[in-house]
Amino acid sequence: MAALLCCGRALRRAAAAWPRGGSARRLGRERSGAGEAPSMDAKPRKTTQIPKLYTKTGDQGFSSTFTGERRAKDDQIFDALGTLDELSSAIGLSAEFGSEGGHSFVQELHQVQCALQDAGSNVATPISSARESHLKRTSFSEKPILELEAWIDHYSEQLPPLTAFILPSGGKSSTALHLSRAICRRAERCVIPLVKMGEADADVAKFLNRLSDYLFVLARYAAMKEGKQEKIYTRTE
Repeated sequence: MAALLCCGRALRRAAAAWPRGGSARRLGRERSGAGEAPSMDAKPRKTTQIPKLYTKTGDQGFSSTFTGERRAKDDQIFDALGTLDELSSAIGLSAEFGSEGGHSFVQELHQVQCALQDAGSNVATPISSARESHLKRTSFSEKPILELEAWIDHYSEQLPPLTAFILPSGGKSSTALHLSRAICRRAERCVIPLVKMGEADADVAKFLNRLSDYLFVLARYAAMKEGKQEKIYTRTE
C-alpha cells in the first residue's frame, strides 16, 4: 500500500512537470522574449517521465501497514506477509506445472492465489490500529475455507487410501504442490501469533490450515493422474 501511495505521488510530480498550454518549443520562445508566432504545422513535443519503482521510504528498515502505521520490516506482520507472498509464488509455479500436465485444478489454484491476496490484506491491517473503514475493506470471508473443504472431499474420493508416509515426489506437478504445502505450513505458523494477539482474523489461520490439506491431497491426485510413482518413506538402517 505504501508503495502504491508513493507511486501515486510520483505520478502527480510527473504530471506537474509536463508543459501545459503549448509545446515545449513555444514555451522556450516565451521565456526568451521572442514574439514570433509558432508555426501552425509545428508538432508539440511530449515529455514523458516514468515514475520510479523504488521509493526509498523503507531504506531505514521500516514499512507501512494498510492503516498507515510504521513498523520495522522484521515485525511479525511483515514476516507473515512475506511468507504469504512466497506461498502465492510457489502456488503460481505449481499452476504452471499443472497447466503443462493438462490438469483441470489450475483454475482452483488461481482462486487460491486471489484468496491469499485477501488474507494478506487482512494481515496488513492490524486490528489494534485499524479504523472501522479499514476493517470493512479487509475482512476475510469464510467462503474460501468452504471451497477448500469441498475440493478436498472431491479429490479425496478419487484417491486410494494412504497406507504409508509418502515423500514429496510423483512428478513436477506433485512435487511443486508439496513444496507449496510446506510453505503454507510456515505461513500458518507466522499468522497464528498475530491471531493470538488479536491483530488478524482467525479465519485467515483456518484458511491456511485447510489450504495445506488441500495442497497435500492435490499433490497425490496430480501424481495419480500423471501416472507417476510416489516415493514411500523407509527407515534408514
